[in-house]
Amino acid sequence: MSDSVDIHADVPPSGDGCVECEASGSWWVHLRRCAACGHIGCCDDSLNRHASAHAQSSGHRVIQTFEPGEDWFWDFETQQLIDGPELAPPTSHPDAQTTPGPAERVPEGWREVLAERRAAQ
Repeated sequence: MSDSVDIHADVPPSGDGCVECEASGSWWVHLRRCAACGHIGCCDDSLNRHASAHAQSSGHRVIQTFEPGEDWFWDFETQQLIDGPELAPPTSHPDAQTTPGPAERVPEGWREVLAERRAAQ
C-alpha cells in the first residue's frame, strides 16, 4: 500500500451494504467503509472479507467502521487504530438493518459456517 494516508471526508459511502456481497447474494457480519473512496465492504469476520480485499487491490489503506454507534478508523498498513475526520453522511448502515445481514440472506447456523471457514484456513 502507499505511504500516504488517503482520506476523502467528502466522499459518501457506496451504499448500505457490502458492494460485492450485494452483487453475489452473500451476507456479512459487520461493514467497513473505505475512507478514500467510500466503498462499503464486509469485515474480516465475514465470509468474504471484501473490505480487506478492496484495501489490498486499491491501495486504499484506511477504513472506518460502518456500524451504528461506532466511529473508529483502521489503517491496514500499520495494523493500528488511527484518528480520522468525520466522513460524509451516512456514517453507518441503517439502524434497522440487521447485524449480521441482510437478515434474509444470513444462514441459520451462521456462526458455525464462519467457524468451519476459519478451521479450514
